[in-house]
Amino acid sequence: MTKFRPCIDIHDGKVKQIVGSSLADSGKGLLTNFESDQSPAWFASLYKKDDLKGGHVIMLGQGNEIAAKEALAAYPGGLQIGGGISLANAKSFLEAGASHVIVTSWIFQNDELDLDRIRALSKLVGKNHLVIDLSCKRNNGQWNVATNRWQTITSTVISKETLNMLSAFCDEFLIHAADVEGKQQGMDEELITFLGTHSPIPVTYAGGARDVKDLDLCKKLSNGKVDLTIGSALDIFGGKGAKYFDCIEYNKKQK
Repeated sequence: MTKFRPCIDIHDGKVKQIVGSSLADSGKGLLTNFESDQSPAWFASLYKKDDLKGGHVIMLGQGNEIAAKEALAAYPGGLQIGGGISLANAKSFLEAGASHVIVTSWIFQNDELDLDRIRALSKLVGKNHLVIDLSCKRNNGQWNVATNRWQTITSTVISKETLNMLSAFCDEFLIHAADVEGKQQGMDEELITFLGTHSPIPVTYAGGARDVKDLDLCKKLSNGKVDLTIGSALDIFGGKGAKYFDCIEYNKKQK
């Protein structure tokens, strides 16, 4: 059944909501919707208090490891973590309290999916502790996975075959629709429908949600098989479209 999943996006050590398509290595042109005075650990403690499980902590760039691990320590076993995850550091984040590690760019080499890397990481942390991030951009009528802060369009297409193949190595998928991420202009409804129809394992969608009603829409489009993250529209992130309290109440009703 569709649930609200929370998030903690960390940039320069602070919790922010950023327009996804504006992310760049140079830092120039970055569009920030919100920057919080509260720490990542504060948000993690809030989610723990409200029994919100399976949210994702995303480290947007370098220098966010300390803040991220403080958040994990505040809610052991309740949060997933992604952003720069590799074979070298994955176990350290699980030891720090993450329930899952989320991987994207590291499993791609020369913009091609590297199954050897996926197998190695899945074996190291265990299938039940791995989330594969297939965040994507529309490209010639299909969805191509985007890596390196969504700047690089890879050759990997989100298809039924791709989802089935990768599901053998991970517990869940996380998919941001990068074209609409942070814009609060509506979700990629076609993508949600596709994921609800074809994903054989749990999947969380993020991107473009505007209010709590989008939880019902996501539920309808995916037949209850896709969870939804609401970011920039949420009042705890400075948004006006969705109230955090209402999202909690929505989850309670699903139970």
